[in-house]
Amino acid sequence: MDNNQPKDVILIGAGILSTTFGSFLKNIEPDWNIKLFERLEQPAIESSNEKNNAGTGHAALCELNYTVEQEDGSIDVERAKEINEQFEISKQFWSYLVKSKAIENPQEFIRPLPHISFVMGIRNVDFLKRRYDALKSLPMFEGLTYTEDHKVLAEWMPLMMKGRNSNEPLAASKIDEGTDVNFGELTRKLVKNIEKHENAQVHFRHEVVDFKQLSNSKWEVKVRNLETGKVETHVADYIFIGAGGHAIPLLQKTKIPESRHLGGFPISGAFLVCNNPKVVSEHNAKVYGKEPPGTPPMTVPHLDRRYIQGKESLLFGPFAAIGPKFLKNGSNLDLFKSINTSNVVTMLSSGVKNLSLVKYSIQQVLQRKEDRMKELRRFVPDAKDEDWDIHIAGKRVQVIKDTEEHGRGFIQFGTEVVNSEDHTVIALLGESPGASTSVSVALEVIEKNFPQYMDKWESKIKEIIPSYGESLIEDTALLKKTRKQTAEALELNK
Repeated sequence: MDNNQPKDVILIGAGILSTTFGSFLKNIEPDWNIKLFERLEQPAIESSNEKNNAGTGHAALCELNYTVEQEDGSIDVERAKEINEQFEISKQFWSYLVKSKAIENPQEFIRPLPHISFVMGIRNVDFLKRRYDALKSLPMFEGLTYTEDHKVLAEWMPLMMKGRNSNEPLAASKIDEGTDVNFGELTRKLVKNIEKHENAQVHFRHEVVDFKQLSNSKWEVKVRNLETGKVETHVADYIFIGAGGHAIPLLQKTKIPESRHLGGFPISGAFLVCNNPKVVSEHNAKVYGKEPPGTPPMTVPHLDRRYIQGKESLLFGPFAAIGPKFLKNGSNLDLFKSINTSNVVTMLSSGVKNLSLVKYSIQQVLQRKEDRMKELRRFVPDAKDEDWDIHIAGKRVQVIKDTEEHGRGFIQFGTEVVNSEDHTVIALLGESPGASTSVSVALEVIEKNFPQYMDKWESKIKEIIPSYGESLIEDTALLKKTRKQTAEALELNK
């Protein structure tokens, strides 16, 4: 490829990951041509939609699954530091877009909100105290406080402390610098930002149906216009697949070797939602608990204050359920169509290895509202049935792959970047904390797949991400400086 000629890039999917990558690419290489195809009528209808996720700005401030207890009783905080740094990088990009007038009104997509970790029982209280001791001296977690005092807990979480036994062992840690993020609104702003560029096009109701790599390494992409039924052909130097749950089937259609031995396990999400203003007013935080023993990280219970399009609500969950669709607006044939000769053994191996997850998901499917209310009352003892409604959220597709370390059929939690050997096809697979760390994922994609352009792009990347090439984990002064700048730009001090 001629590195001096503008390139043609096709983005598939109008969710947070595609739009972040597209917006970032447009800022560092404005001459390149971008076409974004989304099969639905609007951006952010699936997992990125604000009603289909909890809106947590994942920075490991309250999520206990990022601080794992080791066999010797110590708490491993390395993952927490990594996630925290990645969210800081996301905030730097969003701040750049606000300061450069590319997007406006940051309060429409990000708001300050305390993050709290909350545990019950002697053993969990001991764990949280050790976690607090491991984090409190780290600059990234400055301001973290801890208490086992029921009176203080009642000040932090009045709704959750009503009706509790005064002798019940409880503990919480709290940090005021957490955030609630409306990823749906942010995605819509990013789409508008992409559309502003002269060499960018965004097409809704267009579904990518097939791929063919040409002899010159470019890709012929067939796209069906769902309004007319006509199939159009587009040619691209690079294909970026960020289509959420549908990314695995699309990646398989490219037939690149890296798509072999990959599968997906679809999981539906459900939440209990409260819109009663009186109840909502008593809870002003995101409170994360500890996942039940023997269950995966996705089962962490949490009670979240939400701000969605001017309305305030509470959300509790998640409740999981299995089903064959890869997308909320998908087909019941999605799972079966994704199984082929290259991944059938991988999928069967995963089923055998993860019987506990399958059993847990089936149990969740069978739950009635009263069962879910029982779970809620562990967090909110006085919760009343009439104040809470069930909301079916988006789909998550857990990546299943073969690895040297874990063998066949390993379920990957988190976001997975897959690319072809020639770097012309890039796919993002998986789930949380992908939205919060989407900018770090975009940087990973750029560094890994476009090394020949990095000398040209580096100065612009540093303008966008002032900490680029530096460690916010190691450089406390830089961490404080960038946090101050992003808080001002995103109006988090108001």
